[in-house]
Amino acid sequence: MAAVEAGLVPATSAPEDAARDAPEAAGAGPEAPLLPAGNRLSLHLHPGGCRRLLRLCAQQAPQLLEVDFLQLSGHEDPQLLEAALARLPWSLPHLRSLVLKGGQRRDALGACLRGSLTTLPASLSGLARLAHLDLSFNSLETLPACVPQMRGLDALLLSRNCLAELPAALGALPSLSFLTVTHNRLRTLPPALGALSSLQRLDLSGNLLEALPPEIGDLGSLAELNLASNRLQSLPGSFAGLRALQLCILHSNLLASVPASLARLPLLTRLDLRDNQLRDVPPELLDAPFVRLQGNPLGRPPPDPPSPPGTPMVPEMPRLLLTSDLDSFAVTPQGCSVTLACGVRLQFPAGATAAPVTVRYRLWLPEPRLVPLGPHDALLSGVLELQPHGVAFQQEVGLWLLFVPPRARRCREVVVRTLSDDSWSDLETHLEEEAPQRLWAHCQVPHFSWFLVVSRPVSDACLVPPEGALLCSSGHAGVRVTFPAGATEEPRRVRMQSGPSSFLRPVTVQLPLPPGVTGLSLDRSCLHLLHRAAPVATWDDITAQVALELTHLYARFQVTHFSWYWLWYTTKTCVGGLARKAWERLRLHRVNLIALQRRRDPEQVLLQCLPRNKVDATLRRLLERYRGPEPSDTVEMFEGEKFFAAFERGIDIDADRPDCVGGRVCFVFYSHLKNLKEVYVTTALDRQARAVRGQVSFYRGEVPEVVPEEAEAARQKRGTAALWMATLPIKLPRLRGCEGPARGAGLSLAPLNLGDAETGFLTQSNLLNVARRLGPDWPAVALHLGLPYRELQRIRHEFRDDLDGQICHMLFSWAERQAGQPGAVGRLVQALEQSDRRDVAEEVRAVLELGRRKYQEGLQHTSLAPRNLASPDRSPSPSPEPAQT
Repeated sequence: MAAVEAGLVPATSAPEDAARDAPEAAGAGPEAPLLPAGNRLSLHLHPGGCRRLLRLCAQQAPQLLEVDFLQLSGHEDPQLLEAALARLPWSLPHLRSLVLKGGQRRDALGACLRGSLTTLPASLSGLARLAHLDLSFNSLETLPACVPQMRGLDALLLSRNCLAELPAALGALPSLSFLTVTHNRLRTLPPALGALSSLQRLDLSGNLLEALPPEIGDLGSLAELNLASNRLQSLPGSFAGLRALQLCILHSNLLASVPASLARLPLLTRLDLRDNQLRDVPPELLDAPFVRLQGNPLGRPPPDPPSPPGTPMVPEMPRLLLTSDLDSFAVTPQGCSVTLACGVRLQFPAGATAAPVTVRYRLWLPEPRLVPLGPHDALLSGVLELQPHGVAFQQEVGLWLLFVPPRARRCREVVVRTLSDDSWSDLETHLEEEAPQRLWAHCQVPHFSWFLVVSRPVSDACLVPPEGALLCSSGHAGVRVTFPAGATEEPRRVRMQSGPSSFLRPVTVQLPLPPGVTGLSLDRSCLHLLHRAAPVATWDDITAQVALELTHLYARFQVTHFSWYWLWYTTKTCVGGLARKAWERLRLHRVNLIALQRRRDPEQVLLQCLPRNKVDATLRRLLERYRGPEPSDTVEMFEGEKFFAAFERGIDIDADRPDCVGGRVCFVFYSHLKNLKEVYVTTALDRQARAVRGQVSFYRGEVPEVVPEEAEAARQKRGTAALWMATLPIKLPRLRGCEGPARGAGLSLAPLNLGDAETGFLTQSNLLNVARRLGPDWPAVALHLGLPYRELQRIRHEFRDDLDGQICHMLFSWAERQAGQPGAVGRLVQALEQSDRRDVAEEVRAVLELGRRKYQEGLQHTSLAPRNLASPDRSPSPSPEPAQT
């Protein structure tokens, strides 16, 4: 099924995003009318497109009789647009697809602007063969009267207009199979909608619908229905009549109940009921594998009864769902609920701000200067930055961060860590489970800063009054701290795993004896109490300085301040050195390093560092698309330890990346994150003569000024301080035929830059790198870029036996047509992702990020832009290490 949650995709001969379909045909000059290319005429990218069309119609160009696809911009002058459209029934009698979309222009913040189209001339009803009509992104408040008279319409697209209702006459379209009216202002639907007997796909998401007419159950051919993000409180019982329904999307509504008959629809394969008000669900739906119910208050008590009459109504809080291409949103005093594509939710209560505030967000890749971790902490998420920094809210804002739960949960807890007043602190955090492997960390924040999710040892706490108290460890019942009367002058909250704390009177600490010994049989000369004062890494033997009281199972001693204490039983004399080594080993993770090459593109190399228990499952998933050597031998790494990968023996990295220093790829190991990077490699050696057999070596630490050229030299120094960790082979196969260095040599490619310096741009060299990596996937990318299939066939014929010529011609001819158009780079990235080439898409994003960073650095260097005092380049103060009593 061609469907996505945000809106269904029409499967017609003229897709909704048919912009950029036809290549430009040469005219005599800037004022010459643009002749149709084949049977398609695209005038939406040309200034004065309506004038050109009127000139063609006045000349009665014979090519117009063959045109079956026409696209005009909705931003044209309304009078010119109406005059041009009125000529269509006589000048383009065979027209089958008419696209009048707005949205090609953007405001200062980058948001798409609606077109000026508010109506259509009545004469358009004379287009007897019209099957596809796209009026999206315009300013229609009512449906033009001529539309219901187009009896041959198969697809009608009305998304992002200002429609408050649909006319009953719409039900008179017998051939209509696809209808989308997303993001309008519909409050009701006409009962005549049920007369659309051929309708297969209906998308009404993003409206204000509160109820559905019972006649909707008469849509016997309906296969896909999207009613997400409305205000529906119930569904009519006639839903049982949708016998052909396969996909039903109802998330983000106010549904309190759903009919059990939904489970008996014979063809239903997906039912999305997320984020509603469902407290009870029929058992048939509760156990069905195709039903999604996350975000519902299942099993919770009903809310408080409604307020009595006369009580002022509280306006509903707006809800925003932001896509990945947006980095800011506005918050008004009314408040709002915001969901970000990066796995973050925010809830601003009413009155949180006294005036409208623009909130900016960014998800940073974790690195040690941004991630303060204690000795036994583990990072579970990226670093979220919310701006403006330090601006206090009048009410606390709810923050939810999505993370994958750690395997080991015993004696550990998950908290949200934030930077406040130049120091890091942990917020009171509650966990909400969405799925077995998806948890939300929820906290309340008084102002914005940096936030991350951390797993740490459980921090036991209690309130110690002047009368004394007892604090027990939740990890081990035998660990206790007894506070005598007078230890504090005032009631004071004390944490067992916290920074140094001093007391007025000695407190008694109880620790279990080491396993295998008891107080009746042990040799007291072998019992040692060790002490560590953070941040020093050494352990001191303080047995002679304290009075150890032994029982059958425990040892007790008194201290006046909290720190790290460790009880050892050994016959060795140098206990401090043993404890330091054991302390380090407790914090080490056993990992393996892998280097795999994509089967269809050996120049693409995947590098990853994995905990040993995840290697087998990861390889089973990757080996369908990648191949390579066995993983490295097991090595040990600390949480947050830096390392880098160096390609050797004739192989180099093929792109300038933000995470690349001197040709070395930098990593930071975090045990619960992916630690994965995909890079493209190249070689200066002749691959036409033979294959290139190189290698990639992994080294600890940051990239030094001089890296050993051969891993064997470093391998001989495999001591504790050795840099080298592992070396894995990389093979670039021998090139045959036209794949040599002269690939694409016969092409004449015009120099161009796609994008702009502030948001990032792609140069001709960048586009050539993208072209080299597409390989046989280029037709899918071309189609997602909007090129028609006929154009693909022409390129294949023109560049027969030259795969690289086909790719370069397709990509550069498309790029030339995008010159000066906003959002071109974003469309390229989206097309790569839709073609399952997310690897190339990530590479393009890295190039854009590098360009943006250099642009900002240039502005700061020339004093054209002020430096951000709260920039993440400033290393935040490390958090205090957790302490044990």
